[in-house]
Amino acid sequence: MVDAIDMQLLRFLKDNSRLSFADLGRKINLSPSAVRERVQKMEDTGIIQKYSITIDNKKLGYDLEAFILLKIFPGQLKHILEIIKDFPEVKEAHRITGSQNIHLKVVLKNQIALQKLLDQLMVFGDTNTFLILSEI
Repeated sequence: MVDAIDMQLLRFLKDNSRLSFADLGRKINLSPSAVRERVQKMEDTGIIQKYSITIDNKKLGYDLEAFILLKIFPGQLKHILEIIKDFPEVKEAHRITGSQNIHLKVVLKNQIALQKLLDQLMVFGDTNTFLILSEI
């Protein structure tokens, strides 16, 4: 079971997963060994599944981010679920409820790259695209 201390640890790790056990312990008044034990337990039980980094895509030359909603044509859903991971522009993909089937977050260099991606996706269904202006 997760308690209030574990929730604090999760919040700090979510903000910066590179914090040492000593740094985490100082923030919540626990010894580094107690923090390590708690974090290990959350890893073992699957509460903490992985550690990751956040990349500034603009600094890598990818100036465009968008959400794309797909309404898949009949008979195409299984196929798109199998191949969507092969699109390097797709950073997140979710199967959703509602009038659309798939929600994608994509990162691209420019509008031309977006147009090419949409051309590829339109084979599988209707698209509805929303440009991301900023993160809140």
